[in-house]
This record gives sequence, structure tokens and C-alpha cells, in this order.
Amino acid sequence: MDILGVSCFYHDSSACLVRDGRVIAAAQEERFSRKKNTDVFPIEALNFCAQEAGVIFDDVAALAYFEKPYLKFSRVLIEHLNSYPFSLRSFLRSMPKWLDDRLILPLVIQEELSTTAPVHFFKHHVSHAASAFLPSPFEESAIMTCDGVGEWTTMTLGSGRGSDLRLRKEICYPDSLGLLYTTVTVFLGFHAHGGEGKTMGLAAYGEPRFQKEIDQIITVFPDGSFRLNQRFFSYRSGSKMWNKNFEALFGPARAPGTEWLQRHYDLAATLQAVVEKIFILSARTVHKETGLRNLCLAGGVTLNCVANAKLLEETEFQNIFVQPAAGDAGGALGAALYLSNTIHREPRHVLEHSFLGPEFSEYEIEKALKNSGITNFLKLPEDDLVARCADFLFQDKTLGWFQGRMEFGPRALGGRSILANPCSPRIKDILNHKVKKRESFRPFAPMVLEESAERYFHLKIRSPYMLLAPKVRAEMRDRLPGITHADGTARVQTIGQREHPLLRKLIQAFETRSGIPVLLNTSFNRNGEPVVCKPQHAIDCYLNSGLEGLAIGPFWVEKT
Repeated sequence: MDILGVSCFYHDSSACLVRDGRVIAAAQEERFSRKKNTDVFPIEALNFCAQEAGVIFDDVAALAYFEKPYLKFSRVLIEHLNSYPFSLRSFLRSMPKWLDDRLILPLVIQEELSTTAPVHFFKHHVSHAASAFLPSPFEESAIMTCDGVGEWTTMTLGSGRGSDLRLRKEICYPDSLGLLYTTVTVFLGFHAHGGEGKTMGLAAYGEPRFQKEIDQIITVFPDGSFRLNQRFFSYRSGSKMWNKNFEALFGPARAPGTEWLQRHYDLAATLQAVVEKIFILSARTVHKETGLRNLCLAGGVTLNCVANAKLLEETEFQNIFVQPAAGDAGGALGAALYLSNTIHREPRHVLEHSFLGPEFSEYEIEKALKNSGITNFLKLPEDDLVARCADFLFQDKTLGWFQGRMEFGPRALGGRSILANPCSPRIKDILNHKVKKRESFRPFAPMVLEESAERYFHLKIRSPYMLLAPKVRAEMRDRLPGITHADGTARVQTIGQREHPLLRKLIQAFETRSGIPVLLNTSFNRNGEPVVCKPQHAIDCYLNSGLEGLAIGPFWVEKT
């Protein structure tokens, strides 16, 4: 049975196709439209999924949508009524969207795809929980989900066994750890639904000295539940997310592009400490209630890899699984798997890798190179390409790496990556200023051979999706300045035997030259752009940035 999963109309629209319980294809719409975090109906992502599976939309047995729109609409209406007249402007802005398509979603989906297949709707956090547990390697596991808000729910605790889920506890809007995180993110001058990772990176440069102040706006209970003091927020009235009471505690908001002050770093550090505290207390609670040793995580807040790593260090859980598209993009995956595995009882399959997006032929890549006016490219045998790339990286040069299928989720994991030498003390500045053109405090991630990970990092389990940030071992930090963050952590990706054979071969070749089985990895894009998808996207990024080399399929390009 073929099932299409759909997530859209909020942020990070995406689609996936599940066949007989196995994920065949998945992708975010932003990669095709080139509009970051787009919320539009994911028609290009859906077209890709159908093409990858070799079906037309009318062949699909059913469609699964990642939340219940009527339940969400009830919250939107109630909140606007409760906040009237302050919410009038927001009401007038949002209602046309609901009346245009969101209240008639089954018809919209069927008309867009020219299909009569039934459309099934599942609660937002059920989709998150399903996306975490059903593709995990665990027969049974505790589950924690956490994000801004679904319909009403913002956080859940539960468990999964076999193909069944049970969400035991929930926290509801307006109490939301995700909305608190987004409030601080925007307060610091970043964009919502995209800048939260920057806030996490910024936290390493500060100290959590605003604890007394943060205690006034969030009360954390011993079981990990919490309550937000609405006196400090205004997101319920449709205006900006904080108010003058918030600014009385933390000072005026930072305007984008203005200088950084120590209080900005310290506020980010205090927020990070609160997230870690809630995660740890909640994980201990669900462990006590279930007695399980495995934990699955999903929801946008669980992209906080520093907090995820603390769960391994400070709770009783032995294994953690966070699927690669843990945010709303993964809702499409969760809804489709829930319909397939839980409703229709099709067998579960472990998600072996995140390479679920499009792949391009040698002909398509060569055509794109020629159309871009590039004539000095070489087509190399695999071993020669690997050797040339390893030499290039060992010389502290930056390399665009475009190979195989595109990754699903926000992290570049070796399909659409920029690679560099992690041993170089100046590589961070080169990448941030000349290539990525972004803030200097932003960290870079290491990819390491799985069998060598524990030698360089305090990490005892696999981390294939770069969603754990353990400490770099003290004796290795001087050897790996390019990937060691200010707080001594690194967002680690482990490379096993099967996930990406070509990438593994490259790391081994680099180890032969450097003695280090680690490469620096960052997403193949420039600041503000989605990660590249097609060959032309990669070539444009290469030509219009400080990248010095490009390995795209079997082809090698180098700037002279």
C-alpha cells in the first residue's frame, strides 16, 4: 500500500511516501522552491515522492495529514476572541488563509493532486511521536515530543510498543517551551522558525546569570512540567511575542545587525539551561513511569542537540533516537507511518539513513556544468576523486560535496555538504566569512568514522543524524579546533559502514594524510538560503561563494 504524508500551511512544508510500511522518499518543499521554511502546499515535494516511487497520485491508496485543522482552528478562534480587541489585526490577517484552503483541506489536497484517495488527519503530536518511534530501531521505547504548539498541545510524554503509541501526559498552550525559545530567538534579533539553532550556538559564549529573571517567567516543576507567566508575553494578542515586562527583565531587544552585548550571550545561556533542565526532569519522569531504557524524541525543540546529549549524561536512558527531520517537516513522515504501521498494521522498518531526497544522473550534472559556462571540469574514477578531495582538504581548502540522494531534514549529512579540514585553527573564520557569510559565533560539525567516535568525543552511541552534541575529549580539542565549540561540545555525526560508502572512503583517505578520521561538515548553502537540491543550485553556490573546489557526482571542479 502506498501512502503519501503531507505537512504544510505553518512552516517547513514537506512530503513523504511510505510503501508497505517502508519510507521510499521524503523531502522538504523549500529545497525545490528555494524559499526557506516555506509553508506552501508541497506540490514539488509530492511530485518528487511520486516519481521516486514510480506511481501517479491516483495510484496512492491514501493520504495522511500531520495535524487536525479543525482542532487547530478552534484554538485560533478562541485565542482571538479572548484577546479582542488587541487581536483584531492578527484575526484579519489570518482568517483569509483559513477560509481559502485550511478549512477545506481534503478538497484542496484531492484537487491539487487530482486524486480521489481518502485523506486522514492525525493530531500534531501524534504525528511527531510516530515519526520518532515507528522508524526507530526499538521494539519498545519511551517517547518525548516538544515544540511550539500543535493544535493545543506543546509537549507530550508517552511510550511505544510494537506498532502502538500511548501518549500519557501533555502540556498545552499557552505553556510552551518552543514558544519561549522562539520568543528569545526573535528578541535576540534572529528569525523565528530558523534562528533557534543560532540561539543554541550563541549560548556557549554566555553564562546563565539571568536565572532569577527567568524564574519569574517560567515555573518548572519537579516532574519537568512547567508554566509560563503570561504577564511577560504578548503572542496571544497577535502582536510581538514579548512585552514591556519582558524588556524590564532583560533590557531592550537587539535589532538585527547591531552589536552583540554580553547580556545577549547570557540570556541565550540561561534559556539553554532551562531547556536542559526541563528535558532532564521530563525524561526522568517518563523513565520512572515506563521503566524503559530507550527514548525517542521529536518536535522542533528536540533539534537542540546540546540538550539531547545531556539526556544521555544525566538520565537513566541508555539509547536515544531522534529522527533527522524532527521538526514539522517530519510530521509528514509521522502521519504516513502512523497510518501505515499503526492503523493498517503494515510491518515497521528501521530508518537506515536520511538520504530520501532526489538523486541526479551523470548526464544531468554534466549538462548543468556546461550550461553554467564551466569547461575546466574533470570526470574522475571514484578512487581518483576521493584522493583528490582528500589532498584538497588536507591543504585547508574548502570543498562543496554533492553526492547521491539529498538528505531529509535540516542537517547536511554528506549528500549536500561543504567539507573542510577540522584540524585548521583558521577554518571557522574562512567558512563563516568567505563561504557561508554568516555570524562568526556559528559552530561547525564533525563527521567521524563510527568506530573512532568514542576516541574523540564523549559519545557511546551512534549519532547518524547530527542530533547529539557531546563534549570533545579534552586531549583532542587542540587537534580539532575547527569543530570544537566555545563550550567544548561538537554536534557529532557518526559515519557507519552502510550509510554513505563514498563519504566513508573520503574520511579514511583524509585520515591517511592527517591521522584524524574526522572531517568538518556544514550545509551546502549560503546564509539565508535552503540547502542545495539540484546540480544547478550547487554550481551557483560554488560560483558565488568562497568555495575553492566542487566534487559533484564523478566530476571535479577547482577554482584557479
